[in-house]
Amino acid sequence: MGKVVLVTGAARQLGSRFVRRVQRAAGVERVIAVDAVPPEHDLGGAEFVRADIRRPAIARVLAEHRVDTVVHLDVTGIPLGSGGRSTVKETNVIGTMQLLGACQKSPGVQRLVVKSSTGVYGSAPRDPAVFTETTQPKSLPSGGFAKDAVEVEGYVRGFARRRPDVAVCVLRFANILGPAADSPLADYFSLPVLPTVLGYDPRLQFVHEDDVLDVLLLASDEPRRGTLNSGTFNVAGEGVLLLSQCARRLGRPTVPVVLPAVTWVGSALRAVGVTDFAPEQIRLLTHGRVVSTDQLRETLGFTPSYSTAEAFADFVRGRGAGLLPPEAAAGAVDRLSGLVALAASAASGTSAPSVSKERIRHG
Repeated sequence: MGKVVLVTGAARQLGSRFVRRVQRAAGVERVIAVDAVPPEHDLGGAEFVRADIRRPAIARVLAEHRVDTVVHLDVTGIPLGSGGRSTVKETNVIGTMQLLGACQKSPGVQRLVVKSSTGVYGSAPRDPAVFTETTQPKSLPSGGFAKDAVEVEGYVRGFARRRPDVAVCVLRFANILGPAADSPLADYFSLPVLPTVLGYDPRLQFVHEDDVLDVLLLASDEPRRGTLNSGTFNVAGEGVLLLSQCARRLGRPTVPVVLPAVTWVGSALRAVGVTDFAPEQIRLLTHGRVVSTDQLRETLGFTPSYSTAEAFADFVRGRGAGLLPPEAAAGAVDRLSGLVALAASAASGTSAPSVSKERIRHG
């Protein structure tokens, strides 16, 4: 009898790709793809089970299909369909609790792989130059997906203590990029004009979506000789890129925002009609974040095929030029600049130039 692998988050692009990939792995007999909504992507020969991991019914799915390997990919910052932030948080946190409770009661479960994020380290001005897996953050994330990831990892550690017979692997991914990347940072880089924080040029790391699939496959199998795929591992491509380098490689103009007005950036982006940006991403684009991948290479035995720069280059190729016509880009700059001027004047108690107010009224 081969392995029976259950994959959560199968309706998402990354989840469906992994479902198709793991079916071809040696020793895998069946793949059970789970999500609360039907997938729009092909799942190959996997069996799809429509189930909400926030509900106790997930325990029945594990038992009925005699699952021995669980790959938990339904930890994300992007809502699926019409769901909002509250739905995302419930799936991330409550869903993980229910799934772990089901795994704890299932004697057949032998391996658990959990998708996490380097966002658990936060982004603060006094952060170390490089985070290792054991580095304690100077300031824990206060909200959003990063805080969800912190809570998820806490529950996973509790599960590992209660079920020491289960091999548990937590993969902390840097920002995932590639031609089909779907994340808040990918949305930010797709803007025609990139708002940045004046005086800051953060260091960023990326991991290619193909490397994400490869390392998930490695973590879900028995460890290779001389390696160990239980524990917590940072996953990122080699090297770093400055935000200014990213902007130049995208060919997009930037609009520097003064630090007192940083909290207004999300409102400015909403006004332009492009996207909303959570405080955790604003902090990342202010202070940056770099992690060590020594354990990934030396203990897990995995070396990403794409460096940070190569992952970003593939993302750029997948998105194309994407620039608005000059007059449209100028209009976006005017509206962003006008909102920034208002924010700065509100913070200082002075009046913004009348020309900016006029642009906002008629923009």
